[in-house]
Amino acid sequence: MDLSSLAPAPKSKRPRRRVGRGIGSGFGKTSGRGQKGQKARSGGGKGPWFEGGQKPLHLRLPKRGFTSPFRVDYQLVNLSTLEERFDAGSVITLESLWQSKIIKNKNRKVKVLGSGDLTKPLTVHAHAFSKAAAEKIAAAGGKAEVI
Repeated sequence: MDLSSLAPAPKSKRPRRRVGRGIGSGFGKTSGRGQKGQKARSGGGKGPWFEGGQKPLHLRLPKRGFTSPFRVDYQLVNLSTLEERFDAGSVITLESLWQSKIIKNKNRKVKVLGSGDLTKPLTVHAHAFSKAAAEKIAAAGGKAEVI
């Protein structure tokens, strides 16, 4: 056996059905769709979610959860990131965070989290600080200033 002797199984390859090509083809006029009705129309038929008129599953299930309209969405920055990206004595503003690509949007609020250690004195301007972050910044000799 070699590649030149390979062939599909007999009768496994059928020509595609060409509908609407005249009465002699057997699929002319209504093109095998019968007369009128939902399934005769273009795009007709019921979707896979249809349950025969029974109340659909997505309407039977209870709705859960709640999104507060007052939620504040912060961009998060860790102290470990500030430690590796900025020099000692730097003043870190939203603009400097944005330019160093730590935050993606300078119009959204920023919160500094206390993950990692800080050894340099930094002055950090942000909208919010976690308790641990504020303590670590102060312990390193820096200042955490809320905007």
